[in-house]
Amino acid sequence: MAVFKASLLNEFEKLYKKKKATAAVFLSLAVIVAGQLIVLAVRSGLGLRGTGSLEFPILVLSVVMKTVLPLFVAWVAIDSFSGEFAQNSMRITLTRPTSRLKVFAAKFGAILLFISSMLGLLLIFSLAAGFVFNANSATAGALFRTALAYAVSLLPLAVLALGIVLLANVFKSGISVFFLSILLFIVFKAVALYFYSYAALFMTTQLEWYNLFLIDSVPWGRVIRQFLIMLGSGIMLFTAGFYLFDKKEF
Repeated sequence: MAVFKASLLNEFEKLYKKKKATAAVFLSLAVIVAGQLIVLAVRSGLGLRGTGSLEFPILVLSVVMKTVLPLFVAWVAIDSFSGEFAQNSMRITLTRPTSRLKVFAAKFGAILLFISSMLGLLLIFSLAAGFVFNANSATAGALFRTALAYAVSLLPLAVLALGIVLLANVFKSGISVFFLSILLFIVFKAVALYFYSYAALFMTTQLEWYNLFLIDSVPWGRVIRQFLIMLGSGIMLFTAGFYLFDKKEF
């Protein structure tokens, strides 16, 4: 356990030193500022109410889960694997007294920590902006649901990250993995719209899982079904990704 913890901290430190933490902060702030400017423009220009203090964070989440966060997940996942493959720095990592499984798990764990940090930043900044610019009454229950929506968003993003990690272990070029990830994302979006009855099986639809927790009467049947689908997908992607990583020659 101590070896895995050391590997995890090392992988997270590598991501941090590559300025991704700074980029995440600025990206989060940019999304919040842009969102608030749009809300204020709509409110003043059209005379509409805009969004409430706890509605704004959900608005931000709905936007970033379809745009910014998937791209950010792809960026970090590709850099953690394809980036090191291209720089031949993976050999140095594997010379440490730890198994490839622990190295692979530590890299994925660092990606999860980074995604969690970004979700946390978005939640804090959007809540602050919501209360400052759209001050109104907010219940503890609504605040809990908002925080829960951000927390559960980690699972579909983790499955997405595992899918990109798998591609990164198939193709050597990080650029190829990035554009292929975007292409598959668009294809899954289109297929999910056409085959609506099978939409729950696609990662693009799973990114909207948080919406189920915002309903007054949570449909636990759908929640559990989608959770099991994502869990199964994650296990298969993790296994396939590690298998390819373990067989690679560095």
